[in-house]
Amino acid sequence: MNSQLREIFKKAVEKRASDIYFLPKKDSYTISYATQGFHLKQMSFQFEIVRQWLNYLKFKANMALSEHRRPQLGSWIYEAGKEKIFCRLSTVGDFLDNESLVVRLIYGQKEEKAGYFFSDQWTKIMQACNKRGLVLFAGPMGSGKTTSMYQFARQMKNKQVLCIEDPIEIHEPNFLQLQVNEKAEMTYSELLKVALRHHPDAFIIGEIRDEKTAQAVIKAALSGHLIFSTVHAQDAGGVITRLQNLGVSKDEILQAVQMVSYQRLLPTIDGNSKVLFDQIDNLEIRKGNYCLLRMTEEWSERLEICVKNKWISNETKKQFSKG
Repeated sequence: MNSQLREIFKKAVEKRASDIYFLPKKDSYTISYATQGFHLKQMSFQFEIVRQWLNYLKFKANMALSEHRRPQLGSWIYEAGKEKIFCRLSTVGDFLDNESLVVRLIYGQKEEKAGYFFSDQWTKIMQACNKRGLVLFAGPMGSGKTTSMYQFARQMKNKQVLCIEDPIEIHEPNFLQLQVNEKAEMTYSELLKVALRHHPDAFIIGEIRDEKTAQAVIKAALSGHLIFSTVHAQDAGGVITRLQNLGVSKDEILQAVQMVSYQRLLPTIDGNSKVLFDQIDNLEIRKGNYCLLRMTEEWSERLEICVKNKWISNETKKQFSKG
């Protein structure tokens, strides 16, 4: 790896950046980091130099070097000292065939609970994992939803876990991982049908994104499987509304959904970041209170505790007060 490119990755890891952006301009490339939902200062490099870096990264990720316009996805494990970081690469060309690249950095976590503010929220999800049904995660891009799903699934010792994602975000050799390929008719719903024949103890379904997938996931949950998945929603209550919009009935939701966890990755005063959940369990879903509030009262209460304990600043509390 070129020394300049190595330095770019080194700084990204030091900052715990979630993404590195390589974006073409008229006669140069700008490179920037995203961390905790914010874009950091951009750097500018000569066009041809960065094109060489892109070719190197695409080669490492088993992507076609000759393709500069059509979208491509690839993955690569970057080693920073003793730490191994899973990198997911995505490229696409603009109308001038100038290629852009985004590298998503997914870090391992030595002590899972250390990444969360409140151990009882962790425990609550683990209790849901001991039951059959659907455990759903929501939150904006970069909030750590996939990381959370994998961390909780890893706690299931001596269990077979099967993953279906588009694409696979975290390489986990102890899980059976299947990747969606629409062109080959390997959709979420089709792969789920095949995967059920393997009789796994738990599933990780990358995303419930359409009615067909929603119905397949609900059916699997009702048949006695534990399923982790994500849904795009602005808050925990919005997850339930989203399922209803995808054709899932109220009765199916009551029977299938064990837990909904909306999460945000909050910057801490000591310069790190931790996850705070806003959670709705099956009992709350049955009460129907989820539809009354954007965020639960517990969310505000937990933010206040974080400030009182000097884990986060007042500015951070205000920034995340609405989720």
